[in-house]
Amino acid sequence: MSPSLIKGDRVPIRVWANVHELESDAIRQLKAVAALPWVAHHVAVMPDVHVGKGATVGSVIALRGAVAPAAVGVDIGCGMAAQKTNLTAKDLPDSLRKVRLAIEEAIPVGRDQHRSPVWADEPELKSTGEALIARFSELDSSVHGLAFRAATQLGTLGGGNHFIELCLDTEQCVWLMLHSGSRLVGNALASHHMDRAAKLSHNQALADRDLAVFLAGTPQFEAYRRDLYWAQEYAAFNRAVMLARLQRVLRKVWPRVRFEAPVSCHHNYVAEEMHFDEELLVTRKGAIRAGLGELGIIPGSMGAKSFIVRGKGNPMSFESASHGAGRRMSRSQAKRAFDVSDLERQTQGVECRKDHGVIDEAPKAYKDIEQVMAQQADLVEVVAELKQVLCVKG
Repeated sequence: MSPSLIKGDRVPIRVWANVHELESDAIRQLKAVAALPWVAHHVAVMPDVHVGKGATVGSVIALRGAVAPAAVGVDIGCGMAAQKTNLTAKDLPDSLRKVRLAIEEAIPVGRDQHRSPVWADEPELKSTGEALIARFSELDSSVHGLAFRAATQLGTLGGGNHFIELCLDTEQCVWLMLHSGSRLVGNALASHHMDRAAKLSHNQALADRDLAVFLAGTPQFEAYRRDLYWAQEYAAFNRAVMLARLQRVLRKVWPRVRFEAPVSCHHNYVAEEMHFDEELLVTRKGAIRAGLGELGIIPGSMGAKSFIVRGKGNPMSFESASHGAGRRMSRSQAKRAFDVSDLERQTQGVECRKDHGVIDEAPKAYKDIEQVMAQQADLVEVVAELKQVLCVKG
């Protein structure tokens, strides 16, 4: 679909969704972004858009000489990884419960962590992990007390909408898929820098102080960029460690399993990119990069389809696409609207938790992923269509 336009104070807002379906608070947030003095060209809004802190989830914001920590969010570097295997549906047992329990034993979920660092157990990842942890002392001093926690949370899932799945594609091939971010240390870094930005004098006149920015060339900007890029690396490495541990679980069940090269992408991050012939600081919050030919991952809910996609490089979206289906209900609304029996019906055929602790992740709390994909047909093409048969939640 062609994007709809919403008039902004400084730049227009281009929306790959039905404007009349947007929450009023989401429109307010988008207009606040479009009024920022540093915003460039337009604001690009993905079809999974919904209200977030400061900036909406599902927005792509390009700034000149500035970066807004709240436009990244507190889970810096949150993203996806997926990997095709040589297994097929015929290799799967009638019940996947034992496999799910083995995954949960190998990969802590929720607020849990490993008793000691596990990334060093993976020979192909050890040097990367050593280099990453060696730079921890360079981060803001406010997180130095989290050094051991950061090391032991590598290879852990977290909670909320984070997940690990086994999926089948349309040819009945088995895929691994997971969604996670930078855990406690990423949240701590983001919160520290958002508080720091809100106190700077040049942000005092902003209509929404949650959109406070750091200006390029200042010590505060350089400190945030240092911590931001480290947290983005940490999040990607966390997913790599989880994939390695997930592979170990599958090898115990299926000794002859083989894995193709993984697809990996951030969807809460900042990148320095060229758009419309100028270098900009592009923030994708709940959006993936969809440059021409680039592979990405767009998941649905725990009862819906997910997609491996190839970007079309659409310049009007700053070469971006949605990061998923997007919520249509807040977590509190979902808990009021559904009960365990609803969750059981909505996740029929999926081996997963079906209890009160994950009701806020009920599939009906999310938008229709098929509609979301149709609304961004000019941004990505589908490479593989997946449906989960096992889902681990925190």
